Amino acid sequence: MTEKLGSFVLVLHSHLPWVLNHGIWPHGMSWVNEAAAETYIPLLQELYKLIDDDYHPKLTIGITPVLCEMLRHPAFIDGFLGYLDERVTGALNDYDDFTENKYEDGRIKLAKWWEEFYERVRDDFLHKFNRDVIGGFKKLQDDGLLDIITCGATHGYAPLLSKDTSINAQFKTAVDNYEMHFGRKPTGAWLPECAYRPGYRWRNPITDEEYDRPGIEYFLAKNGLKYFFVDTALLLGGKSQGVYAARFPLLKELWKQFADQYEEIPTSFEKSQYEAYLVSTDPSTKSPVAFFTRDEKTGIVVWSGEHGYPGCAEYLDFHKKHWPSGNKYWKVTNAKLDLGAKMLYWPDDIPRKLDENAGHYVQLIKDILRDYREKNGTNGIVVAPYDCELFGHWWFEGNWWLARVLRWVEDDPAVELTNTRLFLEENPPNKVVQIIEGSWGQASSHWVWLNEWTTWTWEKVYECEAKSEEIMAKYKDSSDEHLIKILKQMARELLLLESSDWQFLITTWSARDYAENRIALHYENFNRLYDMASKYGSGQHVDEGEWHFLGTLEVNDGIFKDIDLNPFAK
Repeated sequence: MTEKLGSFVLVLHSHLPWVLNHGIWPHGMSWVNEAAAETYIPLLQELYKLIDDDYHPKLTIGITPVLCEMLRHPAFIDGFLGYLDERVTGALNDYDDFTENKYEDGRIKLAKWWEEFYERVRDDFLHKFNRDVIGGFKKLQDDGLLDIITCGATHGYAPLLSKDTSINAQFKTAVDNYEMHFGRKPTGAWLPECAYRPGYRWRNPITDEEYDRPGIEYFLAKNGLKYFFVDTALLLGGKSQGVYAARFPLLKELWKQFADQYEEIPTSFEKSQYEAYLVSTDPSTKSPVAFFTRDEKTGIVVWSGEHGYPGCAEYLDFHKKHWPSGNKYWKVTNAKLDLGAKMLYWPDDIPRKLDENAGHYVQLIKDILRDYREKNGTNGIVVAPYDCELFGHWWFEGNWWLARVLRWVEDDPAVELTNTRLFLEENPPNKVVQIIEGSWGQASSHWVWLNEWTTWTWEKVYECEAKSEEIMAKYKDSSDEHLIKILKQMARELLLLESSDWQFLITTWSARDYAENRIALHYENFNRLYDMASKYGSGQHVDEGEWHFLGTLEVNDGIFKDIDLNPFAK
């Protein structure tokens, strides 16, 4: 009998910002429709196929609360069916166009291929998953295969939020929302952007206000969350990680504040990304919190545009599209090639390439675990986290590749395929370590979210956080249902303002105008509601137009219906 070398956990982080009622194309609901059609449903299709073949596809998947809310919203369900009809019609029109104009046979066949692809998605959405993408994942968790984890409610960037109430509200709202959607409490959480801050005397980068703060793990423990994930550099990087701070003065000050107080506690063991650990927590934390570390070796072969599998010549090119249908008919050919020189995509080439890439990946997992075992004499765990939307959307064939990896790892007697919840139950960690501040962003730093282009966004967030703490404490226990309605919508607008997506989109220029407009909108909404609550709470008259405004927001941004106000109050 082959001896086990160790364990493997695939972790998929699924997230999109709240875009319902905030635009369609190119920025808005098209993001959710594309992700559902190309990522979420194809992933479910592959997982259910594995089950039909008597496999047990164990993995960990994070579905953010804001994404849960969108995927179960009636407006998404109706709009998604319309989107799929448009894609089918677009493929049919392409087929007629290509046939009439005597295009090459391969391109005509591809048009038919796209028609069949979207028809399968529509048919399974309607009949196999009963219009309920979240329900499709929930069943796999109920059957003991998936560990579905949560996240900050709207993906708020926890280390840079200025109030502990904000961090607590992000995770308390998330846990409450998770229970509503999945009928149980979550075991773990994905920290938005894998961003972590230990406890120390923190200085606000905008206001220079300084005060003691607990580490992020304190808020996880407070809300019953037992583990999270970090980037490799946060476990192994040491204080030298602060070199990134030279890029931006405010970051430099933040890092100096941390580094001046950070004294690494020596351990009697060498830290490794192939073990789960407990993080040293605030003394008031009732239970320790575990964490897993991202493996870089399995990361680069999937993430890297230059060295990763998605860049292989045979795979579908993401960028080149045929208009007006928007369908893709060309393969990568060469990543550095001009779009006009791309060659025709050929689906028959794909299975062989997927087998090659999946085989290489499984062997890489085994090599890592074997090396770790030979060095340490114990079994390790390879944790491979990725953005879920990479598979199917950015890398069209990605879900087919995932299915091969899950199948082949389960077939391999040397590797234990598991999920994070099962692993912790069977291998509870007993080593306590420290981790430094950072994220899985550029240079493992905060820079993507705090820089010269985004400073103004944090000024607005910090202003609203302070106002929220004050007014929630004053009125959250009111028996006046109208005042409570105002406060609940205020809380929603604050959470939406805090979304880390806006800074990311600004910094990467991928949808800068849209993100800047969304920040301005939620900032304006919050302050208008704040003024309304202040007037109404003190017995002043509130104009009828303001009540109509509240009603409109409850329709457009009516996320987290039963939101708890207590975590928002100082």
